[in-house]
Amino acid sequence: MNTNANKLHAAQSPEKGLGAALYPLKFKPILRPMIWGGSDICKFKNIEPVQDGIGESWEISGVRGSLSVVDNGELAGKSIDEVLRINRDRLVGKKVYEKFGDTFPLLIKFIDARDDLSIQVHPDDKLAKERHNSFGKTEMWYVIKATSDAYLYSGFSTPITSGEYIETIENNTFTDKLKRYNVKTGDVFFLPAGRVHAIGAGCFIAEIQQTSNLTYRIYDYNRKDAQGNLRELHTELAKEAIDYRVYGDYRTEYSARPNQPVKLVSCEYFTTTLLEMDIPMTRHYKALDSFVIYICMQGHCTLKDNKGNSLFIGQGETVLVPADTESTLIIPSETTKILETFIK
Repeated sequence: MNTNANKLHAAQSPEKGLGAALYPLKFKPILRPMIWGGSDICKFKNIEPVQDGIGESWEISGVRGSLSVVDNGELAGKSIDEVLRINRDRLVGKKVYEKFGDTFPLLIKFIDARDDLSIQVHPDDKLAKERHNSFGKTEMWYVIKATSDAYLYSGFSTPITSGEYIETIENNTFTDKLKRYNVKTGDVFFLPAGRVHAIGAGCFIAEIQQTSNLTYRIYDYNRKDAQGNLRELHTELAKEAIDYRVYGDYRTEYSARPNQPVKLVSCEYFTTTLLEMDIPMTRHYKALDSFVIYICMQGHCTLKDNKGNSLFIGQGETVLVPADTESTLIIPSETTKILETFIK
């Protein structure tokens, strides 16, 4: 494990335990073996020994049964829901707590696809509530790296009706209706609930999404599992969840600007900004009323906040900055690239 994980020097507080002064939090990664996973996640995160077949690392998770655990400072060993229940708006912000209560609202992942993932869609809040008593799943992807032939699917390339959708699944032509993108480092895709999508082999991606584990598997190339069985599909469930409209371009266009924040995605569930820097950068959050998440895509830096906390952040690490933080100073040790995410 990265030896820098516990390099935190927190400001002293007379309080102890869960109610103590909050500081930038790191969490133990939840490594998830997948049949399509590779070895890039451990290498990227500097985890030893390197494990093969890891498809996902859940960096921050409030999903029941897969709750993140704090890995630094006085709160080490506490789950994210324990910290949230005690600190409430101090951790996530007043308006965020009023909306989401004791559920942390975002799930942060790294995804390493050695093989093609299934074609999927996620329900929106309304459908997810009706069917599963759950949040829906809007998400975004940031391509960290990709092989020369890596691709993904996002949205439809040609119009299709719900009836034609069923027909194409049955005759194995569904992928012909999808928009296929060859991808490279830095590509961004916004995936609102209802958008059909799939990650192809050779993609290594950071994913920011609503706290939900709901996925409707539409098509899986007729692949069989180790026991020779076809994987379960959710063809009928997906039928009502799909957005059948065709859009001009599903890739998010942006221009990187060194040492300036660049907004990538902004929606009701999250706003994500790219911070690429080789000189110190100060970020002001006093008026934000939300937690902030930093995901280090490249390089390493030191984070200092207005409370006197100092924290080293290395490549592949994710940090949760509490909502009661007014400002941070990010000091890069080299050219550093960070995704900054919060809720407006």
